[in-house]
Amino acid sequence: MSRICQVTKRKTQVGNRVSRRGLPKYKGGIGLKTTGIRRRTYKINLHWRRIYVPELGTFVRVRLSTKAIKTLEKKGAYRTLVEAGVIRPVRDKSRKSPSALTV
Repeated sequence: MSRICQVTKRKTQVGNRVSRRGLPKYKGGIGLKTTGIRRRTYKINLHWRRIYVPELGTFVRVRLSTKAIKTLEKKGAYRTLVEAGVIRPVRDKSRKSPSALTV
Protein backbone atom coordinates (compact mmCIF):
# COMPACT_ATOMS: atom_id res chain seq x y z
CA MET A 1 0.00 0.00 0.00
CA SER A 2 1.30 3.43 -0.89
CA ARG A 3 2.08 6.00 1.75
CA ILE A 4 -0.97 8.27 1.29
CA CYS A 5 -3.34 9.75 3.89
CA GLN A 6 -6.93 8.74 3.11
CA VAL A 7 -8.39 12.04 4.36
CA THR A 8 -5.94 14.78 3.34
CA LYS A 9 -4.46 12.87 0.35
CA ARG A 10 -0.97 13.87 1.46
CA LYS A 11 1.92 11.68 0.29
CA THR A 12 5.70 11.46 0.18
CA GLN A 13 7.34 14.59 -1.24
CA VAL A 14 10.71 14.95 -2.93
CA GLY A 15 13.24 17.70 -2.29
CA ASN A 16 16.95 18.47 -2.16
CA ARG A 17 19.57 18.17 0.55
CA VAL A 18 22.21 20.87 0.02
CA SER A 19 25.71 20.51 1.52
CA ARG A 20 27.71 23.69 2.09
CA ARG A 21 31.12 24.66 3.42
CA GLY A 22 32.73 27.90 4.51
CA LEU A 23 31.89 30.66 6.96
CA PRO A 24 28.94 33.00 6.34
CA LYS A 25 29.76 36.61 5.51
CA TYR A 26 27.89 37.92 8.54
CA LYS A 27 30.24 35.85 10.71
CA GLY A 28 33.34 37.29 9.03
CA GLY A 29 33.91 34.69 6.32
CA ILE A 30 33.86 34.96 2.55
CA GLY A 31 30.51 33.18 2.19
CA LEU A 32 29.08 29.68 1.90
CA LYS A 33 29.94 27.47 -1.06
CA THR A 34 27.63 24.67 -2.21
CA THR A 35 29.58 21.42 -2.44
CA GLY A 36 26.78 18.98 -3.25
CA ILE A 37 23.08 18.63 -3.93
CA ARG A 38 21.35 15.28 -3.33
CA ARG A 39 17.73 14.25 -3.84
CA ARG A 40 15.84 13.13 -0.75
CA THR A 41 12.31 12.20 0.28
CA TYR A 42 10.14 13.78 2.96
CA LYS A 43 7.92 10.99 4.25
CA ILE A 44 4.53 11.72 5.77
CA ASN A 45 3.78 10.68 9.35
CA LEU A 46 1.01 8.09 8.90
CA HIS A 47 -0.89 6.03 11.47
CA TRP A 48 -3.48 3.28 11.21
CA ARG A 49 -6.53 4.28 13.26
CA ARG A 50 -9.70 2.34 14.11
CA ILE A 51 -12.35 5.02 14.44
CA TYR A 52 -15.87 4.53 15.76
CA VAL A 53 -18.52 6.30 13.65
CA PRO A 54 -21.71 6.70 15.73
CA GLU A 55 -23.90 7.47 12.68
CA LEU A 56 -22.97 4.09 11.18
CA GLY A 57 -22.69 2.25 14.48
CA THR A 58 -19.45 0.59 13.33
CA PHE A 59 -15.69 1.01 13.39
CA VAL A 60 -13.79 2.18 10.30
CA ARG A 61 -10.10 1.40 9.85
CA VAL A 62 -8.23 4.21 8.05
CA ARG A 63 -4.66 5.33 7.44
CA LEU A 64 -4.31 8.93 8.58
CA SER A 65 -1.66 11.62 8.80
CA THR A 66 -1.26 13.45 12.10
CA LYS A 67 -2.96 16.52 10.59
CA ALA A 68 -5.97 14.37 9.60
CA ILE A 69 -6.23 13.02 13.16
CA LYS A 70 -6.50 16.60 14.44
CA THR A 71 -9.15 17.32 11.80
CA LEU A 72 -11.17 14.29 12.95
CA GLU A 73 -11.12 15.55 16.52
CA LYS A 74 -12.23 19.03 15.44
CA LYS A 75 -14.92 18.30 12.81
CA GLY A 76 -16.01 14.82 13.87
CA ALA A 77 -15.40 11.40 12.35
CA TYR A 78 -18.53 11.05 10.22
CA ARG A 79 -18.37 14.46 8.56
CA THR A 80 -14.65 14.27 7.84
CA LEU A 81 -14.76 10.74 6.39
CA VAL A 82 -17.77 11.52 4.18
CA GLU A 83 -16.11 14.70 2.81
CA ALA A 84 -12.93 12.70 2.07
CA GLY A 85 -14.92 9.98 0.30
CA VAL A 86 -13.79 7.21 2.65
CA ILE A 87 -17.38 6.28 3.62
CA ARG A 88 -20.75 6.91 1.99
CA PRO A 89 -23.31 9.17 3.63
CA VAL A 90 -26.18 7.50 5.46
CA ARG A 91 -29.62 7.94 3.88
CA ASP A 92 -32.23 9.35 6.25
CA LYS A 93 -35.03 6.76 6.69
CA SER A 94 -37.52 9.33 8.01
CA ARG A 95 -37.56 11.34 4.76
CA LYS A 96 -40.27 10.46 2.32
CA SER A 97 -39.52 9.73 -1.32
CA PRO A 98 -40.31 12.49 -3.86
CA SER A 99 -42.98 10.31 -5.54
CA ALA A 100 -44.91 9.98 -2.25
CA LEU A 101 -45.06 13.77 -1.85
CA THR A 102 -46.91 14.40 -5.12
CA VAL A 103 -50.67 13.88 -4.97
